[in-house]
Amino acid sequence: MKPVPDHSAPSARQSSNRQIKGRGIIDTVSKRIPSTTDGSELAYWLQHPDSHGDRLLLLIHGAASNHTRWSEFVEHTTLTTDWTVIYPDMRGNGASMTRGKQDMPAWCADLADILNAEGASNAVIVGHSLGAQIAVNFAHRYPGKVRGLVLIDPVFQRALKGRQLLVRRYRWVLQGLGVVIRALNAIGVRRRHIGDRDLRELDQQTRQAIARHESIDVISKRYGALGPILRHMPTANYVRQALATVSELPDPATIDVPVQVLISGATTLADLDVNRAEASRFPDCEIVLLEANHWPLTETPEAVREAIEGWVSRTFPA
Repeated sequence: MKPVPDHSAPSARQSSNRQIKGRGIIDTVSKRIPSTTDGSELAYWLQHPDSHGDRLLLLIHGAASNHTRWSEFVEHTTLTTDWTVIYPDMRGNGASMTRGKQDMPAWCADLADILNAEGASNAVIVGHSLGAQIAVNFAHRYPGKVRGLVLIDPVFQRALKGRQLLVRRYRWVLQGLGVVIRALNAIGVRRRHIGDRDLRELDQQTRQAIARHESIDVISKRYGALGPILRHMPTANYVRQALATVSELPDPATIDVPVQVLISGATTLADLDVNRAEASRFPDCEIVLLEANHWPLTETPEAVREAIEGWVSRTFPA
């Protein structure tokens, strides 16, 4: 597939926040740019490395999530010594809230806008769940902008089971529901305020549940409960993102950059053996099995960091 032509770089508005980290005081910069797709505001956070360089790590959260999914990773990872780290709120979530267009072409174009705004030629893309789907689609649409991929629990259609299989099987019903909800929104039937959600608090609660030896099913319900999710995002956005999560991926065999796939071995959402078989279809792939359900950034954050840091260091040495 031919690369999609790049848009001209949008101008950014930014603010800075100083934080304490193990190696001293660091600056985290937040920026906002207009998307070239439809003018929607895109918010992202950026941390510059200690050393000068042009290596960039772009972190993409999953459905019904936001950039705070990566807060702990960015705070503790050693990669910030040498890599610029960018972690956006993807459109339809957090500070990039919109009730407008939300699909793979738009999300991929938004990532291109962010890279262009930073003057970055390419990046290593790290994505979780829907973020992993977006990462693979971005590599397919903009191959020249991707150095490598880290996919945390990507969703392969053949591996679906449980609730995600139901979403895929009854997608036509959900698509119709989404149309009805957006029509109601258009005539003014909608919530006027959507509250922010810091996922660190949810992470802490979940770790306490893990420490009490709650079952995987209980942990899954804690993260999948619709009530808390819909308090922090429009219903139509959730429906579209749920459907996008189970959409078909580009053929892994066409992705010609190095890929690391982190797979949760105890997931209740997908068949483990099929997941591993599908991941092995990436031509240059390392597969890592994690002792987690579908939220390893919460359940096993140290294992995730160590796996990603080791792979990045081996694959892209300074």
